[in-house]
Amino acid sequence: MIRQAIIRYLERTGQTTLSPKAVLFDMDGVLYDSMRFHARSWHETATRHRLISAPEDYYMFEGRTGHSTIDELFQRTFGRTATLEEKESIYQEKAALFNQYNDGQPMTGAAEVLQQVKACQLQTLVVTGSGQLSLIDKLNQSYPGCFIREKMVTSYDVKYGKPDPEPYLMGLEKAGVARNEAIIIENAPMGVQAGAAAGIFTIAVNTGPLPDQILTDSGADLLYADMLSLAKDWQKIMDIARTEKG
Repeated sequence: MIRQAIIRYLERTGQTTLSPKAVLFDMDGVLYDSMRFHARSWHETATRHRLISAPEDYYMFEGRTGHSTIDELFQRTFGRTATLEEKESIYQEKAALFNQYNDGQPMTGAAEVLQQVKACQLQTLVVTGSGQLSLIDKLNQSYPGCFIREKMVTSYDVKYGKPDPEPYLMGLEKAGVARNEAIIIENAPMGVQAGAAAGIFTIAVNTGPLPDQILTDSGADLLYADMLSLAKDWQKIMDIARTEKG
């Protein structure tokens, strides 16, 4: 499975090798078990503003900037984009609810993946559509020594959020590596689409309620059911990546 996935990636991108030097982690749903709180706070806020949505929508929207999500809801409900004032006030309302609900629980298995990645002497970066400072500031407490702000990409850093490749291309730039020298770990369809569009080997971990097929159809090179399963396979992925040639 792993070897075939790497061969397909090399063929698709025209690369001759996959030579990992950095791992780009999404945050919500990968490093933190926080998507359930995002979905709840988004849906409750949208309902208050009479915006049409369902809780599962926010797993599909995950990775977009907050303003982009609000524009999507306004287009669906009112046939127009939201004003800047509407976007800022609605996002602040959603953020306040999220901070109220969120328990800051790290994702099971994430520490084990990071341990494996660090053992391979790879850079670790966060590339997230989130602007939730409460989670960003908590990274150093949850995963000490793994991430630095200068090598993070958040909604404050980009013009276009996922599924546009911009966030992950910016991650490559901050890491100082080429497309075939990075691996992405994602849990969201739009994040997977962004990784595939950036030409980076993308591993999807399905920590939410969406069917696996949605993530594979979005362009995931490998799919895991949880972070612990990925941690167990990490050394195998590295060994095959370093020997397989396109």
